[in-house]
Amino acid sequence: MRNAYSFRGAAMMGQQQGGQDRLFYTFNLEDHVPTDHLLRGIDRCLDLSELRSRLADHYSHTGRPSIDPELMIRMLIIGYSYGIRSERRLCEEVHLNLAYRWFCRLGLEDAVPDHSTFSKNRHGRFRESGIFRWVFEEVVRRCMAAGLVKGEGFAVDASLVAANASHQHSIQPGEQCDWNSPAIDTRAMREYLAALDGEALAAAAPRKVSLSDPHARWTAATGGIAFFAYSTNYLIDTAHGMILDVEATPAHRTAEVESTKLMVDRVEERFDIKPERLIADTAYGTAPMLGWIVEEKAIEPHIPVWDKTERKDGCFQRDDFVWDEATNEYRCPAGKPLRSEWRAFNQQRTHITKADTVIYRSSQRACAECPMKQQCCPNTAFRKIARSVHEAARDVARQIATTPAYQRSRCERKKVEMLFAHMKSILKLDRLRLRGLSGATDEFTLAATAQNLRRMAKLIGHDPPISGIGAPA
Repeated sequence: MRNAYSFRGAAMMGQQQGGQDRLFYTFNLEDHVPTDHLLRGIDRCLDLSELRSRLADHYSHTGRPSIDPELMIRMLIIGYSYGIRSERRLCEEVHLNLAYRWFCRLGLEDAVPDHSTFSKNRHGRFRESGIFRWVFEEVVRRCMAAGLVKGEGFAVDASLVAANASHQHSIQPGEQCDWNSPAIDTRAMREYLAALDGEALAAAAPRKVSLSDPHARWTAATGGIAFFAYSTNYLIDTAHGMILDVEATPAHRTAEVESTKLMVDRVEERFDIKPERLIADTAYGTAPMLGWIVEEKAIEPHIPVWDKTERKDGCFQRDDFVWDEATNEYRCPAGKPLRSEWRAFNQQRTHITKADTVIYRSSQRACAECPMKQQCCPNTAFRKIARSVHEAARDVARQIATTPAYQRSRCERKKVEMLFAHMKSILKLDRLRLRGLSGATDEFTLAATAQNLRRMAKLIGHDPPISGIGAPA
């Protein structure tokens, strides 16, 4: 028999009273969103007060009022900040989540827009007005006002993101295609065809082309199975890893490298910032790129030089030849000259090749008599060296690579790779949903905006709202 005193001090089983049939409630969303919630920090950093004036020309002055554009922008920021890739699911989450409703300025009884509203505005007035780019640049200005952008060092890199395209719906290189077929008449295809001329349309496809998203490039750069992809290019400030510019390009190395020029110039134009040094990997160390960085922009290139002149046969390397600027010639280890011309011409020649190089050759007679020939050019009659027209800029990069500052820059470059990892693993942007280059641009711009807002919200803590503007509008 149980001891009756064994239940002393135990609580009696309770039962929930009332229910959900009350007619009136006292409820305030502000009280139910934690003070340290991420969206509170983002809200302090986000200023959309000029959004409506920016979009005014893209709305009618009469008719039924539309969905508030600020509401849609705020919902998209939530979606890209929390990795909610589906617009249907985004609408459901905003409908159910109190913090999302608070951030979107929605009350408990306010209706959430239908998912189809996003498609109409994305491909219409939002894209035509460039509003995503404007929001991104406004966030960058807020970062500058908060002191999170130093402008001393920039880093640039690119990352592949799979396109919304299947290899099964594509044409092979050399295959003819009826580009006017109604079966492939999509928004992405029309955008692609608008960028081509008549000759290109009549010719066979020079590469594998997706009929779903023809701007996407077929690539196997990751070392695995080939796929259609775009590249997102980031230009960041190394102080706090804030993204200063973003550009979408097809997944092609040349397009990625060339986008750096666009981003550096755009940041200088929009925010009046030019870095003292630019950090990148070897892909950006080509002679034309280094020439642009050093000679045109006067920026220190903390970039490894792209150099394929190393010999594997044990012969003298290029570094064993000494350049003489005064006489415009190289001197070999035996002290013999290598010149771009060995006789005078009536008409002056530049000797610049299509590869933007000048070929310097030794004397065939001098090489035949040289005791070091077997160590220099055992299989040819003379030795030649191709010197880039941007060789002076390459020499600047080589000299910087020997400094301690360069080693620090190597570590800072990883901040770009960390942002790409965050974009794909946390924001879930490892595959695009929108098609076309403009669709990729929209997605990458919104993702970069969300990353800047998240980082800024965590770095500035609970300080009051930022009132200053750190760059010209």
